[in-house]
Amino acid sequence: MTRTPWVVEFTALEEEVAALRHNVRMHLGAWGLKEVVDEAQLCVSELVANVITHVGTGTPTTLVVLMRGPFLRIEVHDPDTRALPTLMAASVDAEGGRGMALVEAVTDRWGVQLLADRKVTWCELATGSLPSGGRDGGPRMMRAEAMIDLYDATGPQVRMRTGRLGIAEGEEAAIFIITDLLHWLRAHGRDADDVLDRAQTRFEGEVLELP
Repeated sequence: MTRTPWVVEFTALEEEVAALRHNVRMHLGAWGLKEVVDEAQLCVSELVANVITHVGTGTPTTLVVLMRGPFLRIEVHDPDTRALPTLMAASVDAEGGRGMALVEAVTDRWGVQLLADRKVTWCELATGSLPSGGRDGGPRMMRAEAMIDLYDATGPQVRMRTGRLGIAEGEEAAIFIITDLLHWLRAHGRDADDVLDRAQTRFEGEVLELP
């Protein structure tokens, strides 16, 4: 099933939330992801409410809903890079302050990415759906993503939980990783070209063995 990322630009107003929740339900139903609809709707409500409360009513905002491997990713983009979401220990009688705590409770991971012109507050929900091709990458993918996080070249970021980079940023980080490894090999007197050739041969052989 093709799950094209859903992107909607809107003005951060309380009356917009109901329409966003309805559209999230419709899109996830079409994607065959009804099992995460309630959690996704809650996340959208809280992330948008966070913009309204801490950035301001009427803020130009963008909602992005997409698949990242087996995870449903929800992003809310706003132009204020100063107002960062934080977890708060709200009292039982408090009227607010629980928004990001709720997001923390229902998602597998969430965080904030600071870009030059905007802030992206995101969260991810496990769906059980495998990426295209039916493979999740297993431990190799986990090790690669851990290294990519260390080589994050996108600038300052705040990660409340396990963060992940976008594909383009991850590609740049991978280039840095490979370049540093080539320098390491050269410093130890090894033939970098030979190692690259052997790695490519091993990679191609493993790809051919995949179902």
